[in-house]
Amino acid sequence: MYVVKSPLSDASLMTVSEALQGALVDLVDLALVAKQIHWNVVGPRFRSVHLQLDEVVDTARKYSDTVAERAAALGIPPDGRAATVAVGSGIGVTPEGWVDDTTAVGALVDALGAVIVRMRERVEATGEPDPVSQDIFIGITADLEKHHWMFQAENG
Repeated sequence: MYVVKSPLSDASLMTVSEALQGALVDLVDLALVAKQIHWNVVGPRFRSVHLQLDEVVDTARKYSDTVAERAAALGIPPDGRAATVAVGSGIGVTPEGWVDDTTAVGALVDALGAVIVRMRERVEATGEPDPVSQDIFIGITADLEKHHWMFQAENG
């Protein structure tokens, strides 16, 4: 059943659908990971890391909405349910309990790095079938790479 029909070919739509759904899952999980660490970070850099984590959460939430709405505009029903995110995310295990600031920063470097690698693959995959979605992935990747740089600089 199509509620919204895309102008893309079926083959292009399949590629773009996989890219958008994968990005949605990664972004929802990135927001959850950053918020989990945000609540549990401790240490001498608590305040700066705590606030920096919220910036990542804001970015991930903003782009998850952008990606989900792009999918819907193409007739692809976005799936951000917890079970879908848990199975499909490219982010590793998040530390539980209190997390010292150095470990927290390292965890975000790793999480951002994992998402960036997958976003760059999506940039490549969508260039031909849908430059509009590719443009979204380019913007996401640029912002995530900025966060990645800043977290790497935190631990020197």
